[in-house]
Amino acid sequence: MKSAVESLSPTRAKLTVEVPFDELKPSLDKAYKTIAQQINVPGFRRGKVPPAVIDRQVGRGAVLDQAINEALPKVYVEALRENSLEPLAQPEIEVTRLEDKELLEFTAEVDVKPEIELPEYDGLEATVEDLTVTDEDVEDQLNNLRERFGTLADVERPAADGDFVSIDLVATKDGEVVPGAEVAGMSYQVGRGGMLDGLDEALTGLSAGESAEFTSQLVGGDLVGEDVAVKVTVNGVQEQELPELDDDFAQTASEFDTVEELREDVRTRLTRGKRLEQATEARDAVLEALLEKVSVPLPETMVTDELNARREGVEQQLAMAGITMDKYLEDEGQTIEEFEADLERRVRDAVAAQFLLDEIAKREELGVEQNDLSQHIVRRAQQSGQDPQEFANHMFEHNHIPELVQEILRGKALATLVESAVVTDASGNHVELKNLRPDGSIGEPEAESADESAVESVESADESVESADPAEAEQADESK
Repeated sequence: MKSAVESLSPTRAKLTVEVPFDELKPSLDKAYKTIAQQINVPGFRRGKVPPAVIDRQVGRGAVLDQAINEALPKVYVEALRENSLEPLAQPEIEVTRLEDKELLEFTAEVDVKPEIELPEYDGLEATVEDLTVTDEDVEDQLNNLRERFGTLADVERPAADGDFVSIDLVATKDGEVVPGAEVAGMSYQVGRGGMLDGLDEALTGLSAGESAEFTSQLVGGDLVGEDVAVKVTVNGVQEQELPELDDDFAQTASEFDTVEELREDVRTRLTRGKRLEQATEARDAVLEALLEKVSVPLPETMVTDELNARREGVEQQLAMAGITMDKYLEDEGQTIEEFEADLERRVRDAVAAQFLLDEIAKREELGVEQNDLSQHIVRRAQQSGQDPQEFANHMFEHNHIPELVQEILRGKALATLVESAVVTDASGNHVELKNLRPDGSIGEPEAESADESAVESVESADESVESADPAEAEQADESK
């Protein structure tokens, strides 16, 4: 086999491959055997029809087509390997020459990974926000905890912000009730928001038995985004009574004996959460610093596919949250053009970062152990709310394991970048990231494998920050 490669662009290549017919013989033999099992020829048993008879009955062209289709994938992969090309998508293959019993020639155009000259990446500099946990932050968390243990009491007064009300609600359009837009006896906290624009304002000041009407826009259904008339009726008003923040409450709501111990634990948890947020900011800043040092050519088809996937993901999330795109853009203070431009910029940075991290993983000769893969599968399953074994089975059955391995390698490469970076906060203080643990605490250097700890910390920083709610933590510990 002979192959030559032509660079059409930094991210697209054209392979021209010549295959002598001798190398097609195994595929031709297989094609004859397969066809012999499929046809009935008088005088011959099924499967025992000679090639010459098959050529007369079926046609040599059909045999060649089947043999070529069977051989091309293997020959194509071998040509990629010979020319050190890493494909990014399915190729466009065209048979350009076929001389029976002599030669097969085909071309394959395919998007390939660009060749990147890595810049110096050791000691990248980045700045992040200061890590601050105020007394107000702590008190907010404690108040949230008190609300979880609060009780509701009926009151004979108009509804105010923070009250819980039982309401009947109906939306109409041109005098007709909108299907699915009528509820009765629903509990709602005034001021919570997130349901219908104008609802909180309409409820404030209403007593039990009173109603109000207002105009709003539905966030779901066939009339999403259209103006509808809404009538809300208050059935009852309840005031939330919070427990005193004292030692008794600390013992009820947590494992601590005193409120000061509880307050200190909340501060510690908030600090760890802020530290993980800071690590996320550091990770993004370090990557941005690397991207500024090199220009990475990007395959437009890959960018377009990722852009479409990201856009679809945003639309699905908004739909699940009951928010229209127009409402989202209004809240973000963006035009649709600004949204699209920002999304494309982030997609291009993400694709470029993937290429760079892949190259760093190669240069650093990073590897993936079985334990790495097992832990990554468990994390991915947890993120998607799936059973780890079912998730693993799906990944193996659909040959997604190489993708998971690549994700792990990129995580390790990113951890290498972040660990070697010089990260300071806005006040000029050094930010410790090398020994950051997944829970946001700082460990001793020798406490665990630096590679494993760094990768887990980077991944943890990219996930949800640990709750500062001690009641949730206690419940989680009990479930273990």
